[in-house]
Amino acid sequence: MKRTSGILAVAALGMTVAVGQVRKSAVEGITNFAQVETLVACAGNVANTAVPAIKKMGFASIINLREANESGVDIEGETAAARAADITFLHLPFNGSAPDPAVADRFIAFVTQPGNQPAFIHCASGNRAAAMWLIKRVLIDKWDTDRALAEATLLGLTSSALKTFALDYVKTRKK
Repeated sequence: MKRTSGILAVAALGMTVAVGQVRKSAVEGITNFAQVETLVACAGNVANTAVPAIKKMGFASIINLREANESGVDIEGETAAARAADITFLHLPFNGSAPDPAVADRFIAFVTQPGNQPAFIHCASGNRAAAMWLIKRVLIDKWDTDRALAEATLLGLTSSALKTFALDYVKTRKK
């Protein structure tokens, strides 16, 4: 695939529901790229070589939810690539099988800091990233859970355990 201004080969499945417009695109070096307007992108695995393209797309930060022991993870390489591209990077290990509310707390604190949005959030498939975005939509953006869940599903949330975690998390913290 040619790496020029067309780095976003938009094979758009422009799905719209009463949520935000979610666009799925093919991006070299990124698995399962799905973007909501200009607010966020959720994705799966990201090659370190794709980090400059993430910066060019206008993202202010990258949040990596993968655990260091997962296959194909290179936290040091991604950190270095983010530094070289002048984009804020946060490694926030999140175990999808045993989700920790403290990680969601740290995610919300980071993503709501001025200068960290739009955020590029990724894990291995996009599942954990979409779960975190669901939490943000309900708690920070004050969306109802059905609307946030519909958007998160379009972004890649497929795990019933992560859905349950996210919905339980927002119930316990909703004001």
